[in-house]
Amino acid sequence: MAIPIIFLIFFFSFSALPAEAEQALLTPIKKDNSTNLYSISAYLKTPLQHTHLHLDLGASLSWVDCIHHYKSSTYRHVLYNASLCLELDTGIYGNCFKKPGPACFNDSCEFFPENSVTRQVAIGDILLDSLALPTTNGRNPGKLALDSDFVFSCGTAKLLKGLAEGVTGLAALGRFNFSLPAQLSRAFSSPFIFAICLPSSPSGNGVAIFNSAGPYYFLSENGIDLSKSLIYTPLILNPYGGTVITYANRPSDEYFIGVTVIKVNGKSVPLNQTLLTINQQDGFGGTKITTSTPYTVLQTSVFNAVTQAFKKESAALNLTLITPPVKPFSLCYAADKVISTRVGPAVPTIDLVLQSDAVFWRIFGANSMVNVKASNGVDLLCLGFVDGGPNPRTSIVIGGHQIEDNLLQFDLVSKRLGFSSSVLFESTTCSNFNFTTNT
Repeated sequence: MAIPIIFLIFFFSFSALPAEAEQALLTPIKKDNSTNLYSISAYLKTPLQHTHLHLDLGASLSWVDCIHHYKSSTYRHVLYNASLCLELDTGIYGNCFKKPGPACFNDSCEFFPENSVTRQVAIGDILLDSLALPTTNGRNPGKLALDSDFVFSCGTAKLLKGLAEGVTGLAALGRFNFSLPAQLSRAFSSPFIFAICLPSSPSGNGVAIFNSAGPYYFLSENGIDLSKSLIYTPLILNPYGGTVITYANRPSDEYFIGVTVIKVNGKSVPLNQTLLTINQQDGFGGTKITTSTPYTVLQTSVFNAVTQAFKKESAALNLTLITPPVKPFSLCYAADKVISTRVGPAVPTIDLVLQSDAVFWRIFGANSMVNVKASNGVDLLCLGFVDGGPNPRTSIVIGGHQIEDNLLQFDLVSKRLGFSSSVLFESTTCSNFNFTTNT
């Protein structure tokens, strides 16, 4: 608990600075033990108040529960005919017949905030208020930097159901012009680039760094800049959004990459190639990355091919298959029969091959296997991939467990994803960013 406490003490020890040019910013990422979801810490309102928000990699506009206990001296409503409302292109406005407040204002610009886990939707006023995050040199936190015109939507308490305990809203990190990283980029005249490194345990914080292509220094034997370990692949635009409420002619704000082949232990798995590409007529198919799904979800035929190949290759390693498996997983093994390595359990590797055979995202045991207990209390290791059914909207959804302890950089300037594969190979983890100050 030492790092979070020191970080909070440091966080409160500086007054907020106004927006300046070229500011790299950061926030810790925490994993919730009960939901296996992730949240970030930020400061909102005036005076600044510590706020936990669900980390949603593909959402368009952040939202906060404005109905309960929202007190700030600086919030402002956006009118339906304001230029900002026209830029947001929500197409809706509303009136309120209750007592005026953050969530109640006449002729207000409104939005449809969504819980991407439960797929519940509400309607809420759009507000502007203050948001602050610490600056960083890539090694440590610095002084707080303030964006006094942060745009977000009002949500409701009902939208919080299914999210981690303690969160009061959602931080949207999608490709939309008013997502959190897009707004931070404009506010500080910095590039629209951000990186996330998800923690693999609730006991340590991961990190998100905004407005910077690096360096990203993590503690290791000699200290290491993980930005130098990145491999790049294009970000693909899906022409159709996958949210409950969609808008005409607006593409998806989620992050898609072009997986062309899947290999298990270096051997290609037979797949229907049509499933791996995005259908330009309806947006179905392809591969996306999400932080709102705990485990990777595969279309049924893809799932069957991958699990059968994994089963075959694990048998060659003399791994002990346990039946029946623990749901929602399909392949489970006796944990005490699996050798432990620096990158997790010694099991067959899974490669997501991208634009060429030389560019692949390798998934080692730490990210492919999940520790679970059987009904009799025996420790198992289960393959952390689940069946998404025969007709899902997206064929491959890379979930949170598979990207823990992997550094991902989303470069919207060059429209590319930088990925490291497991940083455990570098003798570090995503929880090894130094959140204490050296000033």
